[in-house]
Amino acid sequence: MDKNKRAVVVFSGGQDSTTCLFWALEKFDHVELVTFDYNQRHQQEIEVAKEIAVEQGLKHHILDMSLLNQLAPNALTRDDIEVADGEDGELPNTFVPGRNLLFLSFATILAKQIDAKHIITGVCETDFSGYPDCRDIFIKSLNVTLNLSMDEDFVVHTPLMWLNKAETWEFADQLEAFDYIREKTLTCYNGVRGTGCGECPACHLRQNGLDTYLAKRNGVNN
Repeated sequence: MDKNKRAVVVFSGGQDSTTCLFWALEKFDHVELVTFDYNQRHQQEIEVAKEIAVEQGLKHHILDMSLLNQLAPNALTRDDIEVADGEDGELPNTFVPGRNLLFLSFATILAKQIDAKHIITGVCETDFSGYPDCRDIFIKSLNVTLNLSMDEDFVVHTPLMWLNKAETWEFADQLEAFDYIREKTLTCYNGVRGTGCGECPACHLRQNGLDTYLAKRNGVNN
């Protein structure tokens, strides 16, 4: 198969990466998923990713990234650290330094092994909580570096880069995956699937975006 029609999706089982998965299924003939196990706060993330991969009939690679856990103690890698937003311009304590750098690097190595040209990630600069490795300039820079490092012509896609959460829900609806993503995905920092715990920053962001989109959709329907 032409490698230009093959893709790897960096997949966590969350709203954003699952939206990217359905986008990739429309764009490419062959899609595989890669999930990174870095001993994150809750292993439910891995289980949800596995379930979605099985339901969609896709090959799913789970890679051991436990070294990242050793190097980056924070609220996503330690269950004894309470999730908190950053203050006075500081990053939230959910930021894992180097995570997207490592994830995209290893996803691209996998893409080379399976002869795929395209790598898809759900990073977003619009609702990115200030994470520096979710910025468009970082992705573009890394894409160049990855191509030079392997003498290949990979393309890193970021379908959600300029969408806020309401627009991401609308995009999921356009992909005919709205209900699936609403019910099946896990975004909550406390490991609650679907609507989540309703208390953590990830749940607030997801729910606010959903409420905004539903208000828009219902207004149009009326």
